Amino acid sequence: MSSADTVPDNANSGCVGPTSEQAGKADACAGCPNQSICASGEAKKIDENIDVKNTMSKVENTILVLSGKGGVGKSTFSAQLAFGLAKKGNKVGLLDVDICGPSIPLMLGIRGQEVHQSASGWSPVYVDVEPEDETVEEDDCELAVMSIGFLIPDPDSAIIWRGPKKNGLIEQFFTTVDWGDLDYLIVDTPPGTSDEHISVVQLLKRYLKPTDGAVVVTTPQEVSMMDVRKELNFCKQTNLNVLGVVENMSTMTIPINSLAFVHNETGADATQELQQLIADKCPELLSRKLIPLIEQWFLGSRIKTNRYRIYRFNRNEHIPTCWWWAKGNGGKV
Repeated sequence: MSSADTVPDNANSGCVGPTSEQAGKADACAGCPNQSICASGEAKKIDENIDVKNTMSKVENTILVLSGKGGVGKSTFSAQLAFGLAKKGNKVGLLDVDICGPSIPLMLGIRGQEVHQSASGWSPVYVDVEPEDETVEEDDCELAVMSIGFLIPDPDSAIIWRGPKKNGLIEQFFTTVDWGDLDYLIVDTPPGTSDEHISVVQLLKRYLKPTDGAVVVTTPQEVSMMDVRKELNFCKQTNLNVLGVVENMSTMTIPINSLAFVHNETGADATQELQQLIADKCPELLSRKLIPLIEQWFLGSRIKTNRYRIYRFNRNEHIPTCWWWAKGNGGKV
């Protein structure tokens, strides 16, 4: 039994197909350049993911969100990107493949939701999305979410799995979940270049379009960028198209009067005391929002007391980060 979808282009006439029991053994296989791989069963293994092909055939655009570094905002970016696309009237799927540390359910406010089984497979959890404006129909806005966070009863349970078990679940996300027709599939990945990334790329690489690929997230610090460069090399080695790089957390706009300060040793609240000092010495700071102003004023010795001093912790000019020190009383700004 042969299938036009699975017969290699360079196969002999009358090819039985690599998934056939007679693959590599039939008379028509004699002299075929694929005979040895078909006879070994390797070709059959490759084509066994026909369910992945069926799933991906219904997806118009696929975007993997990657970063070699943790804590740079991949999940936040993935969630915001998914919401932004859905608000414009697109049908969007958001897949969280961070097996050990799923955070998408919490970020979307859907922790505790359950995945239901139906005849067509697992049903993803759907999130209500408001249309961007009146030109977008509410019925067109759809955001479907899948994560291992929906499958474990206790969100604090540790997932202690080796690679094969992780890979099996990720494959189920692409073969068992009833995603339906999607305009966009956003895949949120964990840090690194390990099991989850290899599994996703191996499963999808045959079905990705030229416009599909990865968005790599970084922060401006070298400690982040050195790992992100590894991620970019991973994309190069696996022929994964890089759609762009997002520099997250490049600026901060936090109202200064919203900052909290605590005692380093006791944890006691020192916010009122420190804000009163700011109000007495330079009250104009309380109405400003840009964090760099803290360095401008405090590193310029505008406030001088024996009790408080400021120490510049991060010298990266893109993210001025400061630490308050007050004889052991401190709070990161």
